[in-house]
Formats: sequence, structure tokens, C-alpha cells
Amino acid sequence: MADAFSKLLVAEGIVSAEQLAEASRLAGTSGKKVHDEVVRLGYAPAEKVMKALAKTHRLKFVNLADISVPEEVVQLLPESVARENTIFPLSESGGTLRIATCDPSDMDAQEKLRFILNRDIEMAIAVREQIVEAINRHYGLSDGESADSMLQEFTDTAIDFTETAVEQQAAAAQEDNSDAPVVKLVNLVITEAVQLRASDIHVEPFEDRVRIRYRIDGRLVERDNPPRRLLGAILSRIKILSTLDIAERRRPQDGRIKLTADGKDYDLRVSVLPTNHGQSVVMRILDKDNIRVGIRQLGLSEGDFRQFKNLIRRPNGIILVTGPTGSGKTTTLYASLNELNRPDTKIITAEDPVEYYLAGINQVEIKHQIGLDFARVIRAMLRQAPNVILVGEMRDTETAQMGIQASLTGHLVFSTLHTNDAPGAITRMIDMGVPAYLVASSVIAVLAQRLVRVNCTKCKQPHQPLDTQIEAAGITPEMLQGATFMKGRGCSNCQKSGYKGRLGIFELMVMTNKIRELAFQGAATQEIRRAAVGQGMKVMFEDGIQKALRGITTLDEVFRVAKKTE
Repeated sequence: MADAFSKLLVAEGIVSAEQLAEASRLAGTSGKKVHDEVVRLGYAPAEKVMKALAKTHRLKFVNLADISVPEEVVQLLPESVARENTIFPLSESGGTLRIATCDPSDMDAQEKLRFILNRDIEMAIAVREQIVEAINRHYGLSDGESADSMLQEFTDTAIDFTETAVEQQAAAAQEDNSDAPVVKLVNLVITEAVQLRASDIHVEPFEDRVRIRYRIDGRLVERDNPPRRLLGAILSRIKILSTLDIAERRRPQDGRIKLTADGKDYDLRVSVLPTNHGQSVVMRILDKDNIRVGIRQLGLSEGDFRQFKNLIRRPNGIILVTGPTGSGKTTTLYASLNELNRPDTKIITAEDPVEYYLAGINQVEIKHQIGLDFARVIRAMLRQAPNVILVGEMRDTETAQMGIQASLTGHLVFSTLHTNDAPGAITRMIDMGVPAYLVASSVIAVLAQRLVRVNCTKCKQPHQPLDTQIEAAGITPEMLQGATFMKGRGCSNCQKSGYKGRLGIFELMVMTNKIRELAFQGAATQEIRRAAVGQGMKVMFEDGIQKALRGITTLDEVFRVAKKTE
């Protein structure tokens, strides 16, 4: 077959006999195919060469630039398989999948495909560059090739990037050289993370590699594995951007990076931590748009929304927002402050650290090294005559008591606690050493929350959950009648996950006379929960199930973040 192809190239005048001999010689030493070498040497246009190859193998030639492939066909071939073999799905008919390839002689790959996909395969020929472009366009990571070529640029450069002071100083000297490979690589990682809506970038060193992961919608996704020798250069560049000491490798460091990507301004909070294989870096991407949401966009049910909006209009008292790290507490608090932020209202916040800067609000950053802790800031705040106070977190007895004193002297206080549910916040404050009568008289409401991923709007489709899931969720036949369960199929819009974006599920416990009485008596969490549910509180799990019934999220997501309470 190779001889027939070579003869055809010469017979049709695509290349001369000498050019073919040179391409064949180079193919023998490089291990590449003759047609690839002919194109690489510039002896003939890629399209002419691939048409001749198609004619030799009696296959059809396709121009991928003119072809639009339906999403459901693209889904039939996993991205990893497409990239690994440089192939692309074209169409599907009667159980046969038609695939574009640039190497029809690789019979092993074709047999492997038949086994993996469990269907008949029909091959067509296309230009390699068009196949790569089609993969990037349809599978959604168009920057993947540039990232790979950037890593290739490092790998091909015979420089050993070890973490010595000399190399670090050299990297510092390159600070403004935007053409330097390390500068391009770090910029590319940050830009790609922003485009994929990541909240964090993790750069983690291991014995023989560096792992780069993005946290997208709360889940970590592995992206790149640069060689270990690049670690020093990557770290130095990140430290230069965040104005950290590049020579310090034994202590944790914190910094910030301000940058513009896709026409938007972003803040990155940088944390450097020494590990046994080198320094690990986490960059938290702070997007100002995330905290410009109103209370309506948080995901509160209609009843909870009306109730919460009335609560934040109260002149005094404490409103607590509870949940684990990463459950959206800060977003909820900032949405509440945005609602109250008017010229006639003075708002002061105490935060550790200040993540987002809000116009018209006085924000104070906690600095433990100079003794400026929460309790001290709250004392000073009260002399500033505020209407609304935000205390980042009630970490200890002193902070909690100061917050309570502020609420009792006529201020509305917002704060957070790390508890699993709303009733648990009451017993937690009492456990911290705050007198029960103060908790009972000052707290006006507790909002507990979690974040669930939302079904992708582009690829969501009707879905029937398993009977065991419906039973575990406690869904009654009456509820099933009006249910519209949906689930994302996975597409380029949502990076094949089936989910895009997140929404809160909530339980809002308003302090009624009955609950105040139980709090005053120091009652157990279960007793307080029973009383709250008896007086109309909808628990988090139930709120999540309602969102799943409406097709906003899935039962799997609800089970992942919330549990059924008895």
C-alpha cells in the first residue's frame, strides 16, 4: 500500500522522485509516515497529499472546515480517545460510526476503536491540522493545544529549572519579558482557569511532576502535568506577580495578584505552602461579578425569600449564616449588604481577609500580627455609629459576645458559623461559652446553606431517577406527578460534566417564642430542630429535593451535599 501511494504521488506530479526519496529517508529515521514528512518538508499542500492517500486506500476524503457535526455524534467518541489517536467523529448511521483520521494504515488503532466503542467503524481521510482544530472546537478546550505547545517549548529547551537562587533571580529579571516561556505558561494557566469559570488554581509538586488542577463548580479537575524541573520557574513567576519573596522557601506566604483576562478585572488571592516535595500554590480567583448577585438570585424558595428580605430590614439583632467552607456564605452575606447599601445606612465589616471590595461599605481587614482581631475591631466599630455590622466569623467566645453586645445596643449584625445545620448554630454558640439568655434574646434568624451544581441548560434532558433514589429522597407519588426530573448529558458548554453553575439550598430558622424558650433552657439541637420544623421550617434536604423535582439539579447532587434528617 505504501508503494502504491508513493507511485501515485509521483505519477500525479504532486512530488518529484527526488523529493519522495528524501521524505522516505527522513520518515525512516524519524518514525513518522511518508505523507507527514512530505507535508512537513513543504513539498506539497496537505490537502493534495491526503487526497492521494484517500485514493490509495479507497477511502473518502473530507474537508472538516466545511462540515458541521451534531453534538450527539461528538458525544459518541470520548475526548481522550479523539486526542490520543487524532481522530474525529463525522456521522453515525445504523450502528456504524464514521470517523476522520490522518493515518488509515494504523489497523491496531481501528480495532481498538471497535472494541472501545462496541460498534462498526468506517474511516475517512482528513488533514491532521483540521482534525486537531475540530477536536478543540467541539470538545471545548481550544486552548489545550497552546498549553501543550507551551510545555513543549519548555521541554525542548535544554535548561534545568532547579530552585536555586541564581535561577530565581534570573526569573525575577525576566519579570517584564512577556515573551519568556514561563511568563506565557503562567498567563495561559490563569487565563484558561478564568475561561473555565474555575474558583481556584492548584499547583502541586510531586516527586516527578507538577500537577495543575482547577476547582470548577466545587469539584477539582486535573488539567496539566508539567515536568518537575519547571517547578522553580513557575513558582518564581507566581511569586513575582504576587510580590512575594522568591528566596523564601521554608515558610507559608500569602499575596495577591491583580490581572485583566477577557476584558474583566480579577483579583487572585495566592497562598504558598512548603510541602515535602516543594512549595504548593493555591490561587483563589475572586470575580467581582460573583458578589453582585441580589438575594433573589441566591436560590431561596419564595417563602424563605420573602421572610429573609423582611429579616434583614430589622433594626437590630443577629442573623447567622452557617455552613462548611465553600458553601457560599460570603456570597449570601454580600448579597444582603448590597440590598441594604443605601446612602442613609452606614455599614462596617470586619473580615479575615477582605476578599471583595464593595463600594460604599467600610471594610476592615483583621491583622492578628498587630493584635487587630475581631473583638478589638468590633469595639472600635461601635464608636463609628454604624447601622449594620458584618463580622466575618464568630470564632471564639469574645467575638461572639462582642457581636451580641452590638446587636443588643441597636445594631443589625451579620456573621457566619461553621455548623452543619441551622438549629446547630444555637447550641454551638452556647457551647462556645455565650450565656444562653444572651443567645435567645439576640439571634433573630439562622440561615444554613450548601451549594448544589445546576443542570447545564444546553444539554439537560428528561431523566428518570432510580426507584431506590426516589425512595431515599422520601418523594411521594403525589410529588412525582408534577415532577420534571432533568439531567445534563454532558457537552462542550459544561466540559462534559452535565452541570454548569451552582445554586444554594437553604434552611431558614426564624427565632420564634418557642425556639427562644428552648435556647434559653439550653435544649439539644434535635429538640430545637423538631420545634422549628413543627413551626414551618423547611430543612435543607427538602429544599434540595424540591429543586431536583423542578429539574434545576439532580438527586445525586442533593444526596452529595445534604442528608435526610429524621
